[in-house]
Amino acid sequence: MPVSQSLQDTASDLAAWRQTLHAMPELLYEVHDTAGFIAAQLRAFGCDEVATGIGRTGVVGIAKGAGIAKGQAAGRTIALRADMDALPIVEETGVAYASQRPGAMHACGHDGHMAMLLGAARELCATRRFAGTVVFVFQPAEEGGAGAKAMIDDGLLERFGIEEVYGMHNLPGLPVGTFAINPGPIMAATDEFSIQLDGRGGHAAIPHQTRDPILAGAALVQALQQIVSRNVDPLDSLVVSVTQFHSGFARNVIPEGATVSGTVRSLRLETQSFAETRIREIAAGIASAHGLAAETIYNRNYPVTLNDAAKAAFCGDVAAEIVGEANVRRSIPPLMGGEDFAFMLEQRPGAFLFIGNGPSAGLHHPRYDFCDEALSVGASYWVALTERALPLAA
Repeated sequence: MPVSQSLQDTASDLAAWRQTLHAMPELLYEVHDTAGFIAAQLRAFGCDEVATGIGRTGVVGIAKGAGIAKGQAAGRTIALRADMDALPIVEETGVAYASQRPGAMHACGHDGHMAMLLGAARELCATRRFAGTVVFVFQPAEEGGAGAKAMIDDGLLERFGIEEVYGMHNLPGLPVGTFAINPGPIMAATDEFSIQLDGRGGHAAIPHQTRDPILAGAALVQALQQIVSRNVDPLDSLVVSVTQFHSGFARNVIPEGATVSGTVRSLRLETQSFAETRIREIAAGIASAHGLAAETIYNRNYPVTLNDAAKAAFCGDVAAEIVGEANVRRSIPPLMGGEDFAFMLEQRPGAFLFIGNGPSAGLHHPRYDFCDEALSVGASYWVALTERALPLAA
């Protein structure tokens, strides 16, 4: 099955949906207008059920295959997921459909993800060339709000009997008409740390009467880099990045305290746990050496996005049906960015893959834009995946 002819013929609809969504970005869980637009489309397509308010503002559409209508057994249930939220970025694309909401922008392509899944939903509701049930999941708060976990906690998987989960994300730099996947880890666990150093402030001209948190903080920033360079196997994957250093308020005052914060990215639970332990040890040691106290707060956010190997191979096969084997990269190096679809993959087998967005600006960039040429490709992938995962009886 190449790119669906009907989806090619209606590509302008997908682009119109995408551009409408692009102009009305909403953040985290406050995606009320977006969710309303999605729910209205799903109802118009003829979904057997449309549920809203799951995980606060998530939307779910249900389509049952022709096999059920013909009296066949209910069959399996799979879920296809798209994310809905935007980012707090001021858009600089200059396109006619640019964000109409200052300070918010679809800079990660979630507008395209929604449009692709909407296109697939319309096609699948019209044709019903599958057995079993497909669940269209439109999720809020991927960008740091763990919306996938919120939907899971709200009973998504059990309520709709979901047995497998599948996700997709665009990737700038990957040519349009190309897919990429990896059996095993494809995106990293994303942790955050904050270290509060408490010293004794005073006049900058008499530093010997103080316990300088800035000096200790500078040493701490450098020491944290040794975790990757000296404590972890070079063939293992770990990122420790200090991204914030807050202290002081005047040039002639040594402050009372300092806060050093950052992020940790890893692909293995053992490495993640080791990094946390070492950060705590180093913070305590540096603080002690400088006569300060240290408090370390370490939060484990999104887990590793871990593809089921068999499902990843299946998804690669489906993608190859759409664009040809030469345009499917089946073993790409994992990205060290994070993705909350990982929570769904912790609960159910499935896979997450990338679709090419061409030579666009990078994700989370103010000049990023989703490539509309990829919409029919991605929607065709969702249709083919459903029909292959839930084949009709002969």
